[in-house]
Amino acid sequence: MAAEGGKIDPMHQFLVEPLFGKHLIVGGYDISFTNSALFMVLTLACIWAFMMGGMKRALIPGRWQAAVEGFTGFVANMMETNIGPKGKAFTPYVFSLFMFILVANLIGMLPLGIVPGWHAFTVTSHLTVTGVLAIISFSIVLVVGFARHGFHFFSLFVPHGTPGYMIPLIFLIELFSFLIRPFSLGLRLFVAMTAGHILLKVLAGFVINGINAGPGIAAIVSIPSFILMIGITLLELLVCAIQAYVFALLTSLYLNDAINLH
Repeated sequence: MAAEGGKIDPMHQFLVEPLFGKHLIVGGYDISFTNSALFMVLTLACIWAFMMGGMKRALIPGRWQAAVEGFTGFVANMMETNIGPKGKAFTPYVFSLFMFILVANLIGMLPLGIVPGWHAFTVTSHLTVTGVLAIISFSIVLVVGFARHGFHFFSLFVPHGTPGYMIPLIFLIELFSFLIRPFSLGLRLFVAMTAGHILLKVLAGFVINGINAGPGIAAIVSIPSFILMIGITLLELLVCAIQAYVFALLTSLYLNDAINLH
């Protein structure tokens, strides 16, 4: 949390900066290991540890194994419901996508700010990250659609029963709607995580500045702000899970369009 003259900057938490304070330039390119890269590595490490610890395949599963099976079963059921048996081949990708977004969101909520000079970094609050995830999903949809159906894939943009004279207009509208999908997919996650973290940081500023202003101001400003922070934090934890689910759900629905041409 950056503070100058008693003011707290709620945008400082989104700043990507090298871990050791110096930029590593090689061949004109900045290849510094940043806080963003660190939290991506931590996210992958947490997912790896979670999966490895729960893949013992015991006859009577323990809590850890049951948790892993619960997550994998949840995504597998979603794919089966939205796509059908053909969706099984894409379950590992959608599961990886869901787990990465969920764990990255939750790690970004860790209260590391209580340690001076530290703060959690939410990688999904950057459009570059959410945009890349959206583009990867959209690219898979395009590859699968054309690989399975060839140019018949374009029939997706002409709903059944469309009158002949309406086909050019409907085709353009459906094509535009299809092409906007990666933008809406990436923006939705980016905006949700960014807005929530800014709100929490602003409330934290009210709490800190109210306390610094004295007991009277603290009672009027800091205590209500702190109580509101607790409620917003609980809401943000729910948003973390919902946004991961929505991203995975929409990806499965887009894959359904490419596979089944619905």
